[in-house]
Amino acid sequence: MDSKKKAMLCAKAASDKKAEDIIILDVRKISSIADYFIICTAASTRQIKAVYENIDKAVSAAGESPYHIEGTDSSQWVLVDCFDVVIHIFNEESRNYYSLERLWGDAPRVTGRLK
Repeated sequence: MDSKKKAMLCAKAASDKKAEDIIILDVRKISSIADYFIICTAASTRQIKAVYENIDKAVSAAGESPYHIEGTDSSQWVLVDCFDVVIHIFNEESRNYYSLERLWGDAPRVTGRLK
C-alpha cells in the first residue's frame, strides 16, 4: 500500500472512533522521518485508546502492522508509527501545547474524502 493510501486509511480509522480536528500533513519534502503525519484530538483517555486500537486494526487488516505504538500509558499523547505514516493522537491540552501543526507548518495539508 502506498503511503498516501495508508495515511487516508489511518485518518479514516481515527474518524471512525470520533477523533476530532484530523489533519494529514505531507512531510515528504521536509522530513526523512515519514511521508505523512496525522494529527488528531481525542476527548478522553478511553477515546485515545479506542482511536489507536482502531488504527492498529485497520492497518493490520490491510496486510501491514504498525512498527511501534508509544505513549499508551499516557492519557495525553499517543504516537502510532506505521513507518511512512506517523499518527499523533492528543488530548486537547497537549495538542495545543505541542502545536505540531505550527512546528510542521511548511508541510502541505492533504485534503480528500476519508473512505
